[in-house]
Amino acid sequence: MAENLFKKLESYYDEMVSIRRYLHQHPEVSFKEEKTAHYIKSYYEKLGVEVRGQIGGNGVVAKVYGSKPGKTIALRADFDALPIQDEKDVLYKSLVPGVMHACGHDGHTATLLVLAKALHEMREELEGTYVMIHQHAEEYAPGGAISMIEDGCLDGVDAIFGTHLWASEPTGKIQYRVGPFMAAADRFEVTVQGKGGHGAQPHKTKDAIVTASQLVVNLQQIVSRKVNPIDSAVVTIGSFVADNAFNVIADRAKLIGTVRTFNEEVRTNIEEEIERVVKGTCYTADSSYEYNYHRGYPAVVNHKAETEYLVGCAEKINDVNCLEETDPEMGGEDFAYYLQHVKGTFFFTGAKPENTGENFPHHHPKFDIDEKAMLIAAKTLGAAALNYHSFQEIKDSVEVGQ
Repeated sequence: MAENLFKKLESYYDEMVSIRRYLHQHPEVSFKEEKTAHYIKSYYEKLGVEVRGQIGGNGVVAKVYGSKPGKTIALRADFDALPIQDEKDVLYKSLVPGVMHACGHDGHTATLLVLAKALHEMREELEGTYVMIHQHAEEYAPGGAISMIEDGCLDGVDAIFGTHLWASEPTGKIQYRVGPFMAAADRFEVTVQGKGGHGAQPHKTKDAIVTASQLVVNLQQIVSRKVNPIDSAVVTIGSFVADNAFNVIADRAKLIGTVRTFNEEVRTNIEEEIERVVKGTCYTADSSYEYNYHRGYPAVVNHKAETEYLVGCAEKINDVNCLEETDPEMGGEDFAYYLQHVKGTFFFTGAKPENTGENFPHHHPKFDIDEKAMLIAAKTLGAAALNYHSFQEIKDSVEVGQ
């Protein structure tokens, strides 16, 4: 049955590319993806597939029903773009000024749409139900996953699988990891309030820039001296703003940063430790402060059995020439929320463009993917969905035997 699916996917590859390029030309940023959501919903309606829109916002959920009883498997693709100007010189360049698909979500959407089409055509052979989760707003916290879950997208789902087209790795490679895979991604803001004045009279001021600069240095000691070296963590200051004339001592400076962790206890400790450092540094400078910590997505923690099962499925796909258990990735992903509710796994599908000279990273104005990677992603997700029923039966029988 998997071979039949693969042949169908291969025959629809041109359609997959066409969908991806259309979406690439018509991107929409997080929480404003109305036209993209309409495009997705209309695609399913034309196929005659059950579909519902406005799930938790702009989300879309479609269901393909097999003719035989079985498990309910969910597959997820996100579809929001980024506020970045597309600088690629390609025919499918974004037509929307200042907005582009710089992370591959257009490819994720095209992959899942065509996979759903192929599964729908095979429905008389299939067991169970296949839930296609098209998620809005992955790029911007609080994200779309949590609101879609609250709106029932996982109701009755036994397992979920998802992938990210990964342009830093060659096409044909699948990267996976058991356990913590992608980090919790938090944001914090610190505003230092001093006392401004003339640049020639520093003794009459409380220099917010000097205090904030000291704070940047002091915060670096949290990871190096307050976190167990066995645990992974990042504290990064990404923005330092204190705009003034050259001869003015600033009375106010604002820092914005991010914290990345895998362990919830470490996450909580860093949140508290940042405020302790801020409080002490500002006290020493006789200045006041405001501190806000915003929890973003939790860590993506893959389930062991489902991850090992996914690897077994990928091993049988001819287009996959490398399977690699990779190191944890400090980037964040709200796929984490799905895995807190049902079993499943999230993996990377290599999509590095070939013969293009320099390779541009995700979120870069010249970002692009090797579109052949979409076919590999579709086959891998499809194989996982098709075979999960027999896998679960074997797993259940083993657990009963124990």
